[in-house]
Amino acid sequence: MKILITGEKGQLALELQKCNPDNIELIALGRNELDITSASQVTEAITEYKPEVVINAAAYTAVDKAETEKGQAFAVNASGPENLAKACKAFGTRLIHISTDFVFDGQSSTPYQPQDVVRPLGVYGESKAAGERAVQSLLPGAVILRTAWVYSAHGVNFVNTMLRLMREREQLGVVADQIGTPTSTRTLAGAIYALVNKRDARGIYHCTDAGVASWYDFAVAIFEEARQVSLLPLEKTVRIQPIGTTDYPTPAARPAYSVLDKARLMKDLGIELQHWRQTLRWVLKERAGI
Repeated sequence: MKILITGEKGQLALELQKCNPDNIELIALGRNELDITSASQVTEAITEYKPEVVINAAAYTAVDKAETEKGQAFAVNASGPENLAKACKAFGTRLIHISTDFVFDGQSSTPYQPQDVVRPLGVYGESKAAGERAVQSLLPGAVILRTAWVYSAHGVNFVNTMLRLMREREQLGVVADQIGTPTSTRTLAGAIYALVNKRDARGIYHCTDAGVASWYDFAVAIFEEARQVSLLPLEKTVRIQPIGTTDYPTPAARPAYSVLDKARLMKDLGIELQHWRQTLRWVLKERAGI
């Protein structure tokens, strides 16, 4: 099977390349080779490579910058998926499009279902919701896979930022009133390849690791687990203080609660999802070279 992945250098695309099954020929293209905001480039790429499946891992993810870069955010997150959906429809190609928990407003008190109404709080979420609508409208057989709080051993993400700050500082304040679920790219990549193999999969799925956490919980776990694998010295102490969202103002509003319900994914794929703390341990061991 031949698969084309967009966003070649992103942390998810890198994970997909790293754990690529033997029976899949992978073509990973970055923005210099395939700018998804260009309809002609998208058509040319699918014409040239003739993939059976396209995985759209390209995205504009600068949540705060999006508030002042609305045109760029919508070009990548809305027009890009629309271009891919049009081309995939024309060529009979399957599309797996990656989306986000930020399409929700965070007012729920129970995990969001795939069919729940989206109400994004900011430009980033609005652009991702527009991308979802375009894909659903043009290509009803596509898969939209929402995820949240994504991290890996490499690249810019919360885990690696926390590790750097924990080495540099003796005290950190971390938001404790935003609730969600950390997600390793390892989990996400595994689910994506399972969806590739389930040829009748279509519609919206949710995928994160199991369990629930605040950013504060996540930071405390990173500190505890990092010391166990020598990414931080055992004698290192960092006072991690829980703070409120109002204590750390940002240009873009974040959903206060964005836990995603994964029941459909687990049922359709026949998989169990590991608790986020377990997958964090695996990722930190990978980062430590263990």
